[in-house]
Amino acid sequence: MQITDPIADMLTRIRNAGSAKHPTVDIPASKMKKAIAEILLEEGYIKNYQILAGGAQGVIKVALKYNSGAAAIAGLRRVSKPGLRVYAGAEELPRVLRGLGIAIISTSKGVMTDKKARAQNVGGEVLAFVW
Repeated sequence: MQITDPIADMLTRIRNAGSAKHPTVDIPASKMKKAIAEILLEEGYIKNYQILAGGAQGVIKVALKYNSGAAAIAGLRRVSKPGLRVYAGAEELPRVLRGLGIAIISTSKGVMTDKKARAQNVGGEVLAFVW
């Protein structure tokens, strides 16, 4: 089965697993998805992730994090889509919930949060909002 937007598929799998209170979720692996999982781990939205060999591309197993029964990820939204790409310069990077959430940005220096992109003064494609 061909997925037209693999990043949106990853975010939807995480969102659905969180609302169903699953401890882990399996996602087909890619370099971009590994970078997004690393950001979610660094920012404290997930417990852990590991890359498992299997199939053609491997699988990322994400261990979800819960705080007193509620998922640590309250919201997850895809911003830039295949039909409408959203780019932002270094000075106009979006702030999610006035700094309480993060924006995941794909820059020329790699995938990073909006805070790191502002610190390095780089812009790029706004992939997703997490809060």
